[in-house]
Amino acid sequence: MPQLVTVRHGQSQWNLENRFTGWIDIDLSPKGIEEAKSAGEKLIGYKFDKAYTSVLIRAQRTLDIILDIIGLKDLPVEKDKALNERMYGDLQGLNKDDMRKQYGDEQVRLWRRSYDVQPPNGESLKDTAARVIPYFEEKIIPDLKSGMNILISAHGNSLRALVMYLEKLTKEQILETEIPTGIPKVYELDNDLNILSQKYI
Repeated sequence: MPQLVTVRHGQSQWNLENRFTGWIDIDLSPKGIEEAKSAGEKLIGYKFDKAYTSVLIRAQRTLDIILDIIGLKDLPVEKDKALNERMYGDLQGLNKDDMRKQYGDEQVRLWRRSYDVQPPNGESLKDTAARVIPYFEEKIIPDLKSGMNILISAHGNSLRALVMYLEKLTKEQILETEIPTGIPKVYELDNDLNILSQKYI
């Protein structure tokens, strides 16, 4: 039975500074490094055949730390921008509280948590899913169906898109779904990739 483990990267420096990050390539904060180490310690004893991550340093570094701790530094890793965080367009680099003062709480909430509202010149969650899901179906599902155990290190919104797909959530349900930083989620799957169990560890 294949196993899929997903983990959102540890806290980035811009998470710490409360800024919209998106595709800007910002590294982990000191806390984020500790979160990645903690994720690795929780995954000791788990076996993986391959890992996937985005092209952004915060997800890659989280994965590197995990693989180092679990003794799988030579694990095959595929990196692709399809797994990148949602692109926040004109908001990237700006402070979320400043944007609330300028545009109001409701507008910022819509930009951050709606399904199909795009921030200016950016992606909605729907847009993010439109690249995450085809990549998952083309690249990762065949690995899982062959019986491989897969580890994905990605981002809050790329993982929300994947969770919506895997768990068959509605647009309303995914809006209430938060992905915590640095906490692995383990999916036990059957051979048809139905979820037998799921848990954060």
